[in-house]
Amino acid sequence: MHPERTLILVKPDAIQRGLIGDIISRFEKKGLKIVGMKMMSLDEAVLREHYAHISDKPFFPGLSQFMMSSPVIAICIEGLDCVDAVRRITGITKAREAEAGSIRGDFAMSVSCNVVHASDSIENAAKEVPRFFKSDETYKYQKSEYEHVYAEEELEAMGG
Repeated sequence: MHPERTLILVKPDAIQRGLIGDIISRFEKKGLKIVGMKMMSLDEAVLREHYAHISDKPFFPGLSQFMMSSPVIAICIEGLDCVDAVRRITGITKAREAEAGSIRGDFAMSVSCNVVHASDSIENAAKEVPRFFKSDETYKYQKSEYEHVYAEEELEAMGG
């Protein structure tokens, strides 16, 4: 059992609304480890690759324009089963139906203006993290609070 890594993008609507700290704190309070974080502007090439599964849809140009309207914050998070944990924290894509207590349930009402992107599977996380982070932009470090986040056998299984 090794820790997983996943990608989160704090979207332009969250940046404009001043929600960065609120969003990041949800992951930190859960006990997940931030191993990479940066503010960046996205271009059409990255968006076409990132949203390849919907790039032929009629709404893609609007989505692309929205994602380029402001910088985003890319975050790489690590932890046991973190892809699923992060998805639970973010809530479902259609934000107005997202569960109260989730990021989208608490801060958003839209499908596209839903404040965050989160990798939806281990396979997609493995593609998305390197799309936004070079290998020297993520870090390995011991998180001292882990003894209060994971059981001893989970820590041993993670190699820590």
